[in-house]
Amino acid sequence: MKKDIATPIRTKEILDKYGFSFKKSLGQNFLIDTNILKNIVHHSGINNDSGAIEIGPGIGALTEQIAKVAKKVVAFEIDQRLLPILKETLFDYDNISIIHKDILEADVSNVIEERFNEVNGIHVVANLPYYITTPIIMKLLSEKVPITTFTMMLQKEVAVRMAAKPGNKDYGSLSIAVQFYTEAEVVMTVPKTVFMPQPNVDSAVIHLVRREKPAVQVINENFFFEVTRASFAQRRKTILNNLTSQLLNGKEKKEEILKCLDKCSINPTRRGETLSIEEFGRLSNELYPNFT
Repeated sequence: MKKDIATPIRTKEILDKYGFSFKKSLGQNFLIDTNILKNIVHHSGINNDSGAIEIGPGIGALTEQIAKVAKKVVAFEIDQRLLPILKETLFDYDNISIIHKDILEADVSNVIEERFNEVNGIHVVANLPYYITTPIIMKLLSEKVPITTFTMMLQKEVAVRMAAKPGNKDYGSLSIAVQFYTEAEVVMTVPKTVFMPQPNVDSAVIHLVRREKPAVQVINENFFFEVTRASFAQRRKTILNNLTSQLLNGKEKKEEILKCLDKCSINPTRRGETLSIEEFGRLSNELYPNFT
């Protein structure tokens, strides 16, 4: 077995051999610390019965650590230049498949059906490119693909926002969108010094466990998210001001909005960041008939 990929010397050897240059547009930052990678895999909770999906394997540093534990690994890589590198670096592992595709355009449900029929539990484990973190996570959550957990390295600031609780300055519509579908926890922080090239910000690993059913029952999910986004449009504004200015025809329906807030026992002078996900659920259900 070859030496682990995730060391500064081995990473540099591989990159030099293939003349690989980092593309800023793809947010490529490769991890060069094996212990951190092993820790990510540990936090994911995968075992030798598990299926794992990786997004953006790069030169395979995290992929090989997942493959040592999981039964089957499928990795989506958008950069064609990395395919021959991955073929070499992961040659010793027969439980890895690489799909050359943008995860945002992939039919993940179909891939799961075709490639994960003999596994017990499917987990996403990934070092996500910063520029596209939120769209990837929201795609996988909203499409309701059968994934049990997500353990992902992302920009620390975004991870903190995803796991934030009401009353916290980091709490917002992203916190609610993620926690509507999952239970979220930041499990470790990662300094920028363990990446090649070094990003400008520190990273964190978030662990999301999919809920059996959403955190609150809502009449219409899209409208629920519309209400939460509207409520945080201008953080300093009250919930009433944000809803009237952001919802379609909100100004004309100010009285109806006030009545709905009253029915939910929500003071119209409160700010969005003070409302719990349950309060947002009740509010969107009350508002919905007035905005359809």
